Amino acid sequence: MNIISRLFKKKDNEEHAAAGKGSVEEFVTLIRVYYQAVIASQLGITNLNVLSDLALFKRMLKISTQHGRLGLAEKSAARKVMMRDYGLSEEFFKEIDNSVKKNCKKQQDVQAYFFLFQGFCNDLFALMDNLMQWKFRFSILVKKLLYKMTAKTINDILTKSEWKEISVQKAAWSVKKYKEKLGLSEQWMTDFVYTVVLTAREDSKRSRKKKKED
Repeated sequence: MNIISRLFKKKDNEEHAAAGKGSVEEFVTLIRVYYQAVIASQLGITNLNVLSDLALFKRMLKISTQHGRLGLAEKSAARKVMMRDYGLSEEFFKEIDNSVKKNCKKQQDVQAYFFLFQGFCNDLFALMDNLMQWKFRFSILVKKLLYKMTAKTINDILTKSEWKEISVQKAAWSVKKYKEKLGLSEQWMTDFVYTVVLTAREDSKRSRKKKKED
């Protein structure tokens, strides 16, 4: 899951653009594009140099700027791809919109927001990995079971007040604090984690198949 730790870090090349359809790398990049598009449209940012993933996405798909406002058309395109390829709902994207609106009142807020979301992802996935090690291996064969177990674990993180291990207790507290600051729901967290885990499974399948063919 450490790929998530790079969610908002700047990339120095375009190798991510070549990621296979439905890969974790593609999903992470599309999430980055969506966040950057929302920020650009809400704050009126016009300099693509500060939004590297958005710039690459816009250039690759030859997306025209809508109504002279950067981010509007790009946001719509990224949302369409993720709804089609990953089965995400409109509500998932509305929560991102509201989170950005809540935390980014001016351009100077953007970097702090990126660090906030990156910290949230790092702690959330480390905690999920800790709590669901055997469950991930068992339920990975059945999508509905995996979703159910992911939802239960997310609920435990957000509602349990005591944990046996102090490290887990601190991590759960940290995730809850991040969640409140970002303004994201339990449902959003469940859909996000489930999509990454399910997509990672497909990555693993492709990797094993490639090794056999080689």
